[in-house]
Amino acid sequence: MNGYFSSYLTVAVLLAIGLAVVSGALLVNRLLRPHRPTPEKLLTYECGVDPVGEGWAQSQVRYYVFTYLYVVFAVDAVFLFPWATIFAAPGFGVATLVEMFVFLAFIALGILYAWRKRVLTWT
Repeated sequence: MNGYFSSYLTVAVLLAIGLAVVSGALLVNRLLRPHRPTPEKLLTYECGVDPVGEGWAQSQVRYYVFTYLYVVFAVDAVFLFPWATIFAAPGFGVATLVEMFVFLAFIALGILYAWRKRVLTWT
């Protein structure tokens, strides 16, 4: 089979081989593992503490705000480190410097907004 569809046939064969390997590994694992369920083994495990009471607990909104701020800084780092590695390459000088300062200005505006709304205080 030559031509356009031969590439798809190769991908389909590799996908089938991958599925067969994963399915075979899961099947062998199921056949070889010990299976002796007890009531203690079937209990919910939570950080080494026995489950007590209901599973419902409320959290304060400020924890979510700190999570969002962490995501903003993580995304900032994801863009900042590759930029720092390519900055010295020829042809990327002034244009990438301006683009990065625009990006950092948006991040700074977000931090300034959070600071003005008193989100960054822990009390």
